[in-house]
Formats: sequence, structure tokens, C-alpha cells
Amino acid sequence: MVQLFGSGQGLDIEGVLARLDEIDALPENQVALEAEKLAAEQLKMGEVVLETWLVARNNVPADKLKEGFRLLALHAQGAKGVPSFNACRETCREIVFQHNVIAEAENQKHRIKALRMMAMVVRHLALFVSGKLEVAGLGDFCCASKPLHQSGNTLTSSPGL
Repeated sequence: MVQLFGSGQGLDIEGVLARLDEIDALPENQVALEAEKLAAEQLKMGEVVLETWLVARNNVPADKLKEGFRLLALHAQGAKGVPSFNACRETCREIVFQHNVIAEAENQKHRIKALRMMAMVVRHLALFVSGKLEVAGLGDFCCASKPLHQSGNTLTSSPGL
């Protein structure tokens, strides 16, 4: 049986990454049997990552929902005043998407694939946020970042492409 994230483990980014390593090591038959629990657990991990970001910025993580998910609301809260944080908006949306794929998958092969992808995307979020906590400018390259638009820099294609 899978030990859910948070039960006896530290709720921080390091704990998220360690638990993702454990999930990655699970055999496919166990992943298939416990896919919905693992998906819920990974959704919670994403929330923990964003809660860490908010707390580090002296904010209190809200319990609101956006489009039915706290993860999306936490992202919106975390992006206020930090346009470069929008660099992980689509990552959060992908976590929600994979969660929904797992819930609706009709066969085990699809559930396993979606769960493995979800773990990869949650890891991406954790690494981005941990990097952002260390390097304030991380994410300024994002196409949704205001500093990129305000600087007058635009991405153009090269002649002949």
C-alpha cells in the first residue's frame, strides 16, 4: 500500500522531490492499482510547492479554488506582484490535466502513462519554484512575463524561416 505524501513526512519541496523518486520507483502494477490515490497525492504535492513559495514571500496560502482546483488558485495568488511566476502557470494546468486524465482513463496503460507524466510535471514545478526561491529573476524569459514585454524585446523569427 502506498504511504500518502504528508503522513509522517516533511511537507516541503525537498520532501516532494524525495516522494516523487519513490513514486517513480513503484512497479507499474502498483501504480495502476493506486493511480487515483497517487494522482491526488501528487496534486497535493503541487499545492505544497506553491504553499512554500507563498510562505517564503510572507503570504498566507488561501484555501480558495480556481476552476475547481486549489493548485490553480494558489498559482494565481503566488503570481500577484511577480509576473515572472507566470512561467509555471501552464505547468500547474498540466498537473490538473494529468490528474483528470487519470480519473477518466478507461485502461491501466493510459493511467500509468498519465501518472508517470504527472510525476514529471510535479517535479518540474518543484524544481522551478525551488530555483525561483534562490534566483529572483528565474522565469523572466517566459512569454507571459511583463518584464519581457516592457523591455521592448520581442521574439521574432529569423529571415528565411
